[in-house]
Amino acid sequence: MCTTCGCGDTTLVPVELHEKILAGNDRVATHNREHFAAAGVLALNVMGSPGAGKTALLEATAKASGGRWRLGAVSGDLATDNDARRLSKAGIPSKAITTGQGCHLDAGLVHDALHGFPWKELDVFFIENVGNLVCPAVYDLGQAANVVALSVTEGEDKPLKYPVMFKGADLVLLTKCDLLPHLDVDVEQILDGLRRVMPRPEVIRLSARTGEGMDAWVRWLEARRAGLSRGKGTALHVHTHEHPHVHAHAHEHRHADGTVHAHEHGHEHAHGHLHAPGSEGDHAHGGADHAHATGSGHEHGH
Repeated sequence: MCTTCGCGDTTLVPVELHEKILAGNDRVATHNREHFAAAGVLALNVMGSPGAGKTALLEATAKASGGRWRLGAVSGDLATDNDARRLSKAGIPSKAITTGQGCHLDAGLVHDALHGFPWKELDVFFIENVGNLVCPAVYDLGQAANVVALSVTEGEDKPLKYPVMFKGADLVLLTKCDLLPHLDVDVEQILDGLRRVMPRPEVIRLSARTGEGMDAWVRWLEARRAGLSRGKGTALHVHTHEHPHVHAHAHEHRHADGTVHAHEHGHEHAHGHLHAPGSEGDHAHGGADHAHATGSGHEHGH
């Protein structure tokens, strides 16, 4: 033992390592991000538990978007190409990434999957991650934004039990809302949990089966696409915003289309909003019609 670890060998000198464990992954992620940005492709990391409805969401997205965008995807799973085949059948050219025993995708796997795949011709590129609420949150893939699918069937405490996943989310899609009449679930408790762990909570309640909330989701994508067009040719980075000084009170804007914006106000921080044309929001401030997309656009100081 001592001969291998060095504790008994006075000729071995301990060296302090400063490079992050994920530094190699981050370098490839930056490379991916530069490629996506230069090509004007909106890349989204879609995460969630097994059975949260990620694949069903993307199938419904192809239908709800009405052909306005060229969509594509890679779909990660430990085994089978079932999800990739489902997406291809729905009109989203897709490629499977099978990890074997890996519980998440990494930037290298995504980069390798791009070879032989016409990703440069796309407008929106979905990276459907392996079903997991832990590991995928840690690995940057080169995406422009993180989207988490959270099913109402998973329980009210998931945001509090898996805070790292939701802390890094730009948007949470509360899926399978058509099942709410049949469940003993308190949606307000889920939203409260998201407010506690997300720096800038943004939630859309939807159902891929009935179409509820899909218009709001498409508007969110439209806003992200608009922001990408303005920044085309430059690398986009995903930021986690920390608000160290937060007041104890919070309020929430609820849109008629199901979008919920829950805001906690802190000292000297700003919220960025993108306005998507044609969206229908029920706001108290004059009834303005707009949709919010986190992290881009002009800023409103609070």
